[in-house]
Amino acid sequence: MMKALINIDYTNDFVAENGALTCGEPGQAIEEEIIRLTKKFIDHNDYVVFAIDMHKENDDLHPETKLYPPHNIEKTAGRLLYGKLQDVWEESKEKPNVYWIDKTRYSAFAGTDLEMKLRERGITEIHLVGVCTDICILHTAIDAYNRGFKIVVHKNGVASFNQTGHDWALQHFTNTLGAEVV
Repeated sequence: MMKALINIDYTNDFVAENGALTCGEPGQAIEEEIIRLTKKFIDHNDYVVFAIDMHKENDDLHPETKLYPPHNIEKTAGRLLYGKLQDVWEESKEKPNVYWIDKTRYSAFAGTDLEMKLRERGITEIHLVGVCTDICILHTAIDAYNRGFKIVVHKNGVASFNQTGHDWALQHFTNTLGAEVV
C-alpha cells in the first residue's frame, strides 16, 4: 500500500440541503464521484481514511465558534456521512484498510494520528476528496505538503460553498503545493 484516499468532512451538516453549514448543490453533485473513488480504493486494498470534523455542543473555546454556526456536533445526525457514503462506511468500517479519524481542526493532520497511520503503512501519496475545497481540503493539503507527501486532489470530488475560494484553492494546490489535480 503506497497511497491513501482521505475523505474529508462529507457529512450531512456540510452537504445536505438542511445542513448546519452546507455547501448545498456543489457538495451534493460530487457524491457519486466520492463513492466511486472510495469503493475503488477499498477494493484495491489501498488505505481509506474518513477524516471527519467533530465539535462538542456549546464549546465556546473552539476558534470556529466565532466564525461558523454550530456544526458536526458529536452524536448528531449532522455528523453522519452524507447520502450513500454512510452505507459505504457501514459496509467497510471493519476492514483493516479503512480508518475513521475524529478531527477538531481544519487539517486532518492537526491533533490526530493521521501521519503516524500513513507512515507505518509506507504511504507516500495521498488523494483528497470532500468538502470544503478552500478550508479543510486546503489545510490538509498544506500539512501534507509540509510533511513531504505527494498530493492528488480529485477535482470532481471536492466542493465548497464559496465558488471563488474553490477555484482559488484548485490553482493553489497546483501552483504552490505542486499537487496533481485530476
